[in-house]
Formats: sequence, structure tokens, C-alpha cells
Amino acid sequence: MNSSFITSVDERTKLAGANRLEILLFSLGLDANTQREEVFGLNVFKIREVIQVPEITRAPDMPVGVKGMVSLRGVMIPVIDMAHFCGMAVDEPPSKLIVTEYNKSTQALLVNSVEQILRLEWNDIKVPPSMMANRMGGLITAVTELKDKRIVMLLDVEKVLAETAGTLDDPSQFDGIERLEETATVFFADDSSVARRQIENTLDRLGANYYSAKNGEEAWEKLQEIATRAEASHSPVSEMIQAIITDVEMPGMDGYVLTKNIKADARFKGIPVLMHSSLSADANMLLGSKVGADAYIPKFDPIELSKALTPLLIQNRNTT
Repeated sequence: MNSSFITSVDERTKLAGANRLEILLFSLGLDANTQREEVFGLNVFKIREVIQVPEITRAPDMPVGVKGMVSLRGVMIPVIDMAHFCGMAVDEPPSKLIVTEYNKSTQALLVNSVEQILRLEWNDIKVPPSMMANRMGGLITAVTELKDKRIVMLLDVEKVLAETAGTLDDPSQFDGIERLEETATVFFADDSSVARRQIENTLDRLGANYYSAKNGEEAWEKLQEIATRAEASHSPVSEMIQAIITDVEMPGMDGYVLTKNIKADARFKGIPVLMHSSLSADANMLLGSKVGADAYIPKFDPIELSKALTPLLIQNRNTT
């Protein structure tokens, strides 16, 4: 199985705009601890190709969980052991590499096997129960049920990437962020705990206040509540929040639909929306523009986030 199995970028982009997505199902093998073989899923938008595991070059001082490197068409790509990050004890050696592209980087995920691609609606994908969300190091961000009653777990691959890169707790990534001249309040939505923490730290450095939500549905509900409070006080919503940051991939409602809802509701007129996503291809950015997003930047770069957000806040302040 290689990149030829993946739907065209244009078709996948149309799916995203309709609150739909395709996920590739895969397994990490039989877990000796639980005697279960779990099913995982990954958004096809992040996948470049799936190949048999080639020879892996192991180097000294590799981050924990990184098996080594492989050369694909002359490019050296790190190989990440997904079973390690999920805390699974798997005896059978992995046979497949899922080569992924997100956050402007390329990496390969070691897995046991791949099954099929499913086309789903984001409202078929649910936030996991807290007990399940805490499994596998907090990597599970969403779940969905197959027709055969198996549960598919979608993993927070951004967290894996942040851990292997060693950027999770590196305060230097926020160096250079200048405080806003005037106080502002920002609303943001993201289902990744890593992304939420980084956004919070960025806003703290800017000196901004904020509200947050863990997915698109929750974000829309909270925004409706804020709008209702603003109406009751006979004031515009723009006096309560001055900008909105949204992820793209979120259970229940993706960021494209959330942005369309915001832009279609006159109560949010003048409030800029910044899309902040690991889906950094030109097609994703173009769709963000089509649904009304005022800016679209890739994760995870606090400096770039602050640089994109600050002028939106200034622009909003000058027009309200």
C-alpha cells in the first residue's frame, strides 16, 4: 500500500469543508498487558504514504520512542515507535510505516498493520470519556464506533511530535513575544491538550485574557452563551472577545464549520478568526480563506501565533 490509495487533495478538502473526513484505520498489534488488539485512526489528510518497514538506521542519542531514521527518496525521516508512546507491550515486530506530514514536518509512524480508509462525519466522532482519555498517556483525543462495534481511537499525534522534539516544556520557544499595549480577550478551541497549553502560554506572554473549548461543538455552544450575555447587556460581542483561534480537526464540529457559523452570525461581526492547525497544506489554507478565516497558520510556533494574532487584535480594536 502506498500513496496511490489516498484520495486527491481537492476531494479531501471538499470533505473537510462539509464537516467530513477520511481516517486510516491501523493496529499496533496485540498488547501483552491487556491481551487486546486496539484499533486506531489517523486523518488521511496527514498521511503521505504507507510502506513496508525498510531498514532503519539507528543513531546514538535519539529521543526516547524514536527508533532511528529511514531514507525516503533521499530525505532522512525520523521513525517513531507508536507502541512505545501508547505504553503497549507488543511482541510482534511492526510491518508498516505510515509516513505523515503535519506541522511542516515529515515523520514515519511504526505500526503493526493497516486496515482500510473510512469516510466519516465529524459529528460521528466523539470526545472520549475521561477514563478513556487518560489511557495511553493522554494521547486519545477522540473516538468513534465501527459497524462491527469496535471502538476506534484517534491519537493526538501532535503530542507525540512535541514529545520527540522536546518542545513541550521548553520556555525558550516563547522568547521574543511582546506584551500587547492594551488588554484583549481571546476565545480559542482545540482538542489537543498540547496545543491548548501552548496557546495559553502564548496568550499569557501577550498579557491577554482568554476563554477556551476542547472541541468545535463546545466552542460553538460557549460562543452562543457569550453572545446571549452580550445581548442581555445591550453590548456587542466584540466588547467581550476580540479574536477567536480555532483548530481544524475537532470532534463533533471541525474548525471550518465553526468558522462558517461564526461568520454567518451577525452578532460576531468584526471579530477576526485565526485558524491554527497542523494541516498546513495550501489546500487547507485556501479552504480556511473560503469559509471566512482572517488568518491561517500552522502549529506549533508560539512566535508565529503571536505575530499573526497581534495585528488582528489591533485591527479589531481600531474598527470597534
